[in-house]
Amino acid sequence: MSTRFDIRKAVPGDASAACALLRRSIEVGCKADHEDRPGVLEAWLGNKTAANVSTWFSIPSNHALVAERDGELLGLCLLTQAGKLALCYVAPEALRSGVGRALLSAAEEQARAWDIRKLHLHSPASASAFFERQGYVNAGKDKACFGLECDLLWKQLDASCEAQAGARKRFCNCSS
Repeated sequence: MSTRFDIRKAVPGDASAACALLRRSIEVGCKADHEDRPGVLEAWLGNKTAANVSTWFSIPSNHALVAERDGELLGLCLLTQAGKLALCYVAPEALRSGVGRALLSAAEEQARAWDIRKLHLHSPASASAFFERQGYVNAGKDKACFGLECDLLWKQLDASCEAQAGARKRFCNCSS
């Protein structure tokens, strides 16, 4: 199986395949997080319909990306103009192949084009280490809308803002 894949903007016609990928990624890839608890799993999957995914892909203030190889979707990512990484999922068989990293990089590039300086996301515990390796800061636990305790992560995209934030911290004239 080839390790090459393409990243491209998602289109509404990708919705059925993207929905199937989302659902399988949650059911299989996130099993450690939902632990087969029907209530959590049903809530998490509840809005993952082809119609909803098509709508998400069509909203002008969203930037949806897919990773694809030979016509098969391997992952998807959805960024909002509010700076939220609303979706970032990889097919279980494509984990640790660079798909997630490539999707995230492309989403961050779009965020910079929109002049977004900080991204945030909710991540199930099983995926948080991936985002941390990509430079995201774990701000602690938070409840996701589907009732699962998730990690709230964020990343500053503008280096000059990071330097300014550091200068503000030192403004108090403390020793650190």
